[in-house]
Amino acid sequence: MANYVLVYKGGGMAEGAAEQAAIMAAWGKWFGELGPAVVDGGNPFGPSASVGSDGAVKDGGGSGLTGYSILKADSLSEATQKAQGCPILSSGGSIEVYETFNAM
Repeated sequence: MANYVLVYKGGGMAEGAAEQAAIMAAWGKWFGELGPAVVDGGNPFGPSASVGSDGAVKDGGGSGLTGYSILKADSLSEATQKAQGCPILSSGGSIEVYETFNAM
């Protein structure tokens, strides 16, 4: 079993307390369905910067990433299947799934 990083791109922002509560409930339901596969529920991303190979710093990342979660799964296919239930998809967002491994 390996860990997989789900990297979120896009997705809409909730307007008003009721919509925010509904979205949080959807995330809680999804994490509950995943159970022990959730290694780290993650967080949304805030302001960003990027650093080029020449050391130049620019405000904002170019990738449009908006958050992450880490799941445990038997394969990339299984992790991708688990990602299909993520609430960010219903608000126009997308997910990239990456397998991680210990390098040291």
